[in-house]
Amino acid sequence: MATEKIDQLDKKILCILSKNARIPFKDVAAECNVSRAAIHQRVQHLIENGVITGSGFDVNPKSLGYHTCTYVGITLERGSMYKQVCERLLHIPEIVECHFTTGPYTMLVKLYARDNEQLMDLLNNQLQSISGVVATETLISLEQSIKREIPVKTDDIDD
Repeated sequence: MATEKIDQLDKKILCILSKNARIPFKDVAAECNVSRAAIHQRVQHLIENGVITGSGFDVNPKSLGYHTCTYVGITLERGSMYKQVCERLLHIPEIVECHFTTGPYTMLVKLYARDNEQLMDLLNNQLQSISGVVATETLISLEQSIKREIPVKTDDIDD
């Protein structure tokens, strides 16, 4: 939707949904003072244009036994190997994010491990055995203090 403008109503809808993605469309419609059909149509349009990229729920990894959140900086032999390494990383279910980065690492991945033993296995036997991976640096998250979506403000839009 980069070529199309997001208007005030779209922003208001995004603002409401970003606070509570489960809110019924009838409640969004009431807050926006438009019909439920209009909200449904707007949301569908935002999805089709890539503004809304997903919907769902967050599962607490600890509830499934994953107690260690880890970020791993990966250095590749060559940056051009990123896509093929990424393809291999897709087969490691504990990896929940992967980014091609600037700075000291070629890639940064976020993963969850049940414990230090599993983390060591993931690092030594899975990540570091991928062709093209020359080094890894592990950063263990001790606590996640903030997790949120990018803020949607209705007062800073161009009409």
